[in-house]
Amino acid sequence: MVFKTPFGRRVPCVAILFSFCCLLCGSPVAAEPHKVPDLLELSARTDVRAQASTQLALARAAERVVAVGVRGNVLLSDDHGRSWRQARTVPVSVALTDVHFASPDRGWAVGHSGVILHSADGGDSWRRQLDGRQAAAIVLDEANARLAAGDPGAARAVRDAQRMVEEGPDKPLLGVYFADDQRGYAVGAYGLALVTEDGGATWHSLAGRIPNARGNHLYQVRVRGRDILIAGEQGVLFRSQDGGDTFAAIPTPYAGTYFGVVVIDTDTMLAYGLRGNAWRTHDGGQSWVQVPIDQEITIAAGRLLSDGSVVLADESGRVLRSTDGARSFVALPEHTGSGLTGMVETSAGDLVLSGARGLARVEHRKLVAEAK
Repeated sequence: MVFKTPFGRRVPCVAILFSFCCLLCGSPVAAEPHKVPDLLELSARTDVRAQASTQLALARAAERVVAVGVRGNVLLSDDHGRSWRQARTVPVSVALTDVHFASPDRGWAVGHSGVILHSADGGDSWRRQLDGRQAAAIVLDEANARLAAGDPGAARAVRDAQRMVEEGPDKPLLGVYFADDQRGYAVGAYGLALVTEDGGATWHSLAGRIPNARGNHLYQVRVRGRDILIAGEQGVLFRSQDGGDTFAAIPTPYAGTYFGVVVIDTDTMLAYGLRGNAWRTHDGGQSWVQVPIDQEITIAAGRLLSDGSVVLADESGRVLRSTDGARSFVALPEHTGSGLTGMVETSAGDLVLSGARGLARVEHRKLVAEAK
């Protein structure tokens, strides 16, 4: 989903939401209206209210749960989400939109201004691997290489990449996933798609491999072996079955935004997004059936749990659970608050949720209780 600015420029809905949340929560530089530091160069501050501020994504680092959110906040829990502390060092103050750990120690977070952060100590400390300026240069280099090789679609790609360089680091990265501690992917607004094969030491553009000529925003990337799935706006799903060498579009009946895909097995997937849309395929995307959701509320997050059930979280704060392979869903009786953005299952089977009002936890016994 995108909004049009008065100047005709598309803005990812997630960026609008995060900017609004920052206005509500207050800016760390509001006291100096005439001197605005570069948030890419301003380290995240210690904030006693961080746990109650907007959190945007969650991941597990072995037993530890890691949450990321606005103003560069990174929170850590070593007791399954009961208590939290801030990471010791985060080198930026931009909103962090997604996080993933490939091992108990090694994790990556992405966010606004095209930033990619890396932790080698389970999330206690972070360093910057990439920002939007470097990402734009990488995209331009890849587009120029395609043009030199005679790619007929590369001329437009070069123009778009040149514009990205000129506009500076204003394109957010929105999703990150690492298959192991070397191979990882990051996707974001305006078709940004990057890959690394050396743990983030170097990154390369995937734009020329993904049939996304319109530059649709990409919200999530998931990897399962050599199978890679990317979900985005205007009903786009892209899939690679050869480890990212080539991608193909998966046609779907829905033309709105998908915020993610839950992979249930090799051929069964659930794509979810705006206005309560949830679509299930059992044949790898050749056919789709809409899953009935009782309210037209945007579904922001989904996950396959260790017991085989599937859970979804929506903007109203509801958690919905399926025990029949995502054919039907029932809302849990417990309401966790509004504006849910992400979720993760702890090693104890509890569910930790992120949202506009911070972090919440649903115990396993309540998660599996029969919904009203």
